[in-house]
Amino acid sequence: MKKDEIRFNCPFELTIELIGGKWKGLILWHLLEQKVLRNGEMLRLMPRITQKMLTQQLREMEDNGLVSRVIYEQIPPKVEYSLTPHGEALRPILDMMIEWGVIYAHDNNITIACSSK
Repeated sequence: MKKDEIRFNCPFELTIELIGGKWKGLILWHLLEQKVLRNGEMLRLMPRITQKMLTQQLREMEDNGLVSRVIYEQIPPKVEYSLTPHGEALRPILDMMIEWGVIYAHDNNITIACSSK
């Protein structure tokens, strides 16, 4: 997203552009919980995501200033991902989404396989 070329009609539209979709919220949540993750760790935490999709989503969030990538010059190369202050600021939003999901699942007899806090 080139910030100087895109105009949004409201802040909600911008927020959804930055964190919406099937994987971004889940990536952000795992980074909030774990603080720092490597690529392989994220693939294990999200077994249904492909390497290509994970890389694409991480690059977009890095470009948008939500995720930080640190490359360690060693053999084999090591890359770690963490949240920037803008990414960390999403914690209350993601926490509310988790709470809503728990209530919705309970009210509709939906089983959630993972624990959320």
